[in-house]
Amino acid sequence: MDDIRKIVDSYRDDIIQQTVELIKCESVEAEAKPGMPFGEGINHALTYTLDLAESLGFTTCNDDGYAGHADLGDSDDMVGVLVHVDVVPEGSGWEFPAFGGVIQEGRIYGRGSTDMKGPAIASIYAMKALKELGAPLKKKIRLIVGTHEESTSGWVDLKHYFSNFPKPDIGFSPDADFPVIYGEKGLLNYSFHYTLEADSAPVQFTALRGGNAPNMVPDLCEAELTVQDGYGEELERHVAKYQKETGYPVSMERVDSARVIIRGEGVSVHASIPETGKNAISFVFDYLSQCPGLNVSAAELARHYCDKIGFEVNGESVGCALEDDISGKLTFNVGVAAGDHENVKLTVNLRYPIKSEGGAVIESIKKAFAGTGIEFRLIDDSPPLFVPKEDELVQKLMRAYRTETGDTASPPITVGGGTYARALPKGVAFGAKFPGKEYMAHQKNEYIEIEELMCAARIYALALYELACC
Repeated sequence: MDDIRKIVDSYRDDIIQQTVELIKCESVEAEAKPGMPFGEGINHALTYTLDLAESLGFTTCNDDGYAGHADLGDSDDMVGVLVHVDVVPEGSGWEFPAFGGVIQEGRIYGRGSTDMKGPAIASIYAMKALKELGAPLKKKIRLIVGTHEESTSGWVDLKHYFSNFPKPDIGFSPDADFPVIYGEKGLLNYSFHYTLEADSAPVQFTALRGGNAPNMVPDLCEAELTVQDGYGEELERHVAKYQKETGYPVSMERVDSARVIIRGEGVSVHASIPETGKNAISFVFDYLSQCPGLNVSAAELARHYCDKIGFEVNGESVGCALEDDISGKLTFNVGVAAGDHENVKLTVNLRYPIKSEGGAVIESIKKAFAGTGIEFRLIDDSPPLFVPKEDELVQKLMRAYRTETGDTASPPITVGGGTYARALPKGVAFGAKFPGKEYMAHQKNEYIEIEELMCAARIYALALYELACC
């Protein structure tokens, strides 16, 4: 095993540089183009990754721009390593360029550095170490590179890929936490739709924009209002009073004599841990529910939002305050808000406990909003993942983690995040965040520690040896 570690460490400069270069690919979903189903940036990241794998001696395949793979070995039995190269939008407030791959004080900064371009590169070089070692593979190792993991439309990339290629029997996705994630909550994405009506009120709702992705707590939301003569000054006074009384980060901007913007500023975090962030959309709706002179239908929508959602993150007011002893509480995040003077759409990312069922959650939500005029539309429901802690897959990965780190105290855990591991017959998430370390996925100034990236690469090499050779 010492030989594997030495080989991985010899790739240190390459691992750092390739992580930087992959971060520079602005792989946020964009308009589809021929052969590029999710846009040029994501296609660039996919081809870059596959070209790198091929240059290291692996057999590669590009599945029409949806996904691809890199193989080590030729057995029909496979161990899968599932990574993704798409990222959530950068958001705002970065100290460093989000797609710059800046190295500073032992860290690589950039969107996707930890989620999950750094871990993807670490996995490739872990495979390279086994190749250089001449490891006696009993199973093929297949790195599957996805491109649509951060979307809420049901992992179109993997659906396309697995319609053309077989699924590995077992595997892992380096897209969460160490030591091993043996359970993931169910993922439910849906949207609320509401029709607005204009009236003679002095303040009319005209536009709404907030959030970057459903699986991010939004850090900015803006509602545009048109006002009759003299009402701009009235709103300025009211917003100032509201700020003083609540302490909430809500402000008003005068666009011109007839238009104002109500702005809420929050703190963005991953939607699996919404209690650690601050939802800017909720701030804006809280103000709108009290806004003087607002047209009736917009005011009603705001009141319904506050009554049923508000600042809650566990679904209490929609009958979904579910919890179990394996995975904890249900989490609820309104991640994106969009609208004009006629229609408003709110996109929600909800994560329900492992012992719960998505269908029951959906019925509770529909019941809670019955009679409000707010329409529920399902986007997708991905059931929970669960592999018993005693399973051989979990045990082998735990052994690799403990061998490298010496950490025998940290147990396998469950999380609210959802990873590609649930696409396999038997899969778990495996790193790359270490216990007790700051969670940076989907946050501004996302980074990965270089020493932790190298440690993860060594762990992955040991783990793949365990899974494919033993």
